[in-house]
Amino acid sequence: MQKLQKQQVRRLLVIPLYPQYCAATTASTFDAVTNVLQRWRWIPELRFINQYFEDDKHVEALSNSVTSFWEKHSKPQKIIFSYHGIPKKYLLNGDPYHCFCLKTTRLVKEKMKLSDDQIMTTFQSRFGREEWLQPYTSETLKELPGKGIKDIHIISPGFSADCLETLEELEEENREYFIDSGGEKYKYIPCLNDNKEHLDFISYLIIKNTYGWNKE
Repeated sequence: MQKLQKQQVRRLLVIPLYPQYCAATTASTFDAVTNVLQRWRWIPELRFINQYFEDDKHVEALSNSVTSFWEKHSKPQKIIFSYHGIPKKYLLNGDPYHCFCLKTTRLVKEKMKLSDDQIMTTFQSRFGREEWLQPYTSETLKELPGKGIKDIHIISPGFSADCLETLEELEEENREYFIDSGGEKYKYIPCLNDNKEHLDFISYLIIKNTYGWNKE
């Protein structure tokens, strides 16, 4: 932000790379940006993208990433959509994140023409004693083998790029829960990362949301 101010930027587009809006992530980014802008004498014109999970191009990129993965590794018994969890009280206080996560799963399911018994939505990364969004990813993975589900793939559509919470928590820690509980095949489907289709979508999002700004 300081570098942009020195460059005398007059128009600013902010894209938090969280597909689903959440007060703890997207809104905190907005707070961070506006806290800086409050100290500027000349505030630039500001546009802020607060979500993009339901954009057709994003849904298509997610769906294609799963399809490509299945072409290499075959289809599992079930695919788990695991999203970062938040305390349940956030939902009760009006945060739409939970609903947006469920809709993301549904949109990909419909795009790929999957049945309800092929998919599941869970929530990871909980800590502390209070109740968080359920079902919990870790507990679900411990229970599935006992229900005859021993071949799964897991994806985390709440992240645009892989990080510790995907590579360590899902790729390693939760794999152990599943295998130790009797699971046989467990594969993690990477985030969209620098996938060309993902980058093309982000470019499209930028162009779409800067439409009307003069190229000065």
